Amino acid sequence: MHTEDGDPVRYSLELGEQRVTLSDYLGQRIKIDYLQQIECIHCGRSTRKSFSQGYCYPCFTRLAQCDRCIVSPETCHYHLGTCREPEWGRSNCMRPHIIYLSNTSGVKIGITRESQLPTRWIDQGAIQALAILRVTRRYHAGLIEHAFKAYVNDRTNWRNMLKNDVEDIDLYQVYATLWPQVKSALDAELLADVEEIARPDGAHDLHYPALAYPSKVASFNLDKEPRVAGRLDAIKGQYLILDNGVINIRKYGGYLVSLKCGD
Repeated sequence: MHTEDGDPVRYSLELGEQRVTLSDYLGQRIKIDYLQQIECIHCGRSTRKSFSQGYCYPCFTRLAQCDRCIVSPETCHYHLGTCREPEWGRSNCMRPHIIYLSNTSGVKIGITRESQLPTRWIDQGAIQALAILRVTRRYHAGLIEHAFKAYVNDRTNWRNMLKNDVEDIDLYQVYATLWPQVKSALDAELLADVEEIARPDGAHDLHYPALAYPSKVASFNLDKEPRVAGRLDAIKGQYLILDNGVINIRKYGGYLVSLKCGD
């Protein structure tokens, strides 16, 4: 789904050459039918199974963007000369990255390219986020994130996030408490690349289109149930929240579907 920061966030879904603004259909019935075809989001070939949210197996094993270091950036090996695609690595990993604290289902540490804010926070369903540090490359961001993980989670409880069972947190105070401890564990070479950018008034608040959130979360699986239908109650993160279940749209990258919106 494409997102646009606002109050609330606006969501749209691209289907071929058409873009549907899903936010406009809040409170109305929608229907998604899986057409039993998957096309790789990189090369376009048909594939029986999707890997890493939309890739065929050959692309999954060949592309740098599918390597383990994308999920675990502290394992980046570009500097060792073993990147699958050095040019892609230069364009995407050797660029300024932000280390941030967010409030999704509680405090979370994360990293992203500077150009991806606030999209990254929206995709995770954060209700608050605070950029705390800037570095010049993904590897350094990953090392710092890994150090923070000794004190704070790097994952979201997606069920609590979708229930909107989250209380406001003073993220700057969390940063002010944790950073001195994390900083003491980092070496001088890494610290030389760190710019501290957190501000007491710098938290970004996010609001999502919602009429209601679920008290219990049941998820749809297009591979088992090719039709998803119900009233659209909310959109948060990359999830559509219907009155009878939720669906993670990003999980089904490359799936060919038809969409019907409105009663």
